[in-house]
Amino acid sequence: MAIETLHTLEIIEVLENFLERKRPKEEFRDKVDISYHLDKQSVMIYEIRPRWNNPEEIMELPIAKATFVIAKDIWKVYWRQSDQKWHSYTPEPTVDHIQEFVSLVEQDEYYCFWG
Repeated sequence: MAIETLHTLEIIEVLENFLERKRPKEEFRDKVDISYHLDKQSVMIYEIRPRWNNPEEIMELPIAKATFVIAKDIWKVYWRQSDQKWHSYTPEPTVDHIQEFVSLVEQDEYYCFWG
């Protein structure tokens, strides 16, 4: 089941504000940028950059994901490990609001999201 419309608008607002703070300056965005995807009840933040050995190919590298659990009214937080699989973010596996997820990613206290 997808997230309801009003909730989606809140998510977009929070993520757009995050991008406003976090994106590289415009002159560098052809080298590295960040964005997000909304898909049903999940939000994924990812990095955009040219492939190192084929600069014409643009890659999207996942950074963080949150999935809304409707029955519990919580967000499950995930990070992508070197095995390229999503793992629960054990320092704080769930949050109550999308803003809390964005704050975790932005602060990256344990260097899981940004390295």
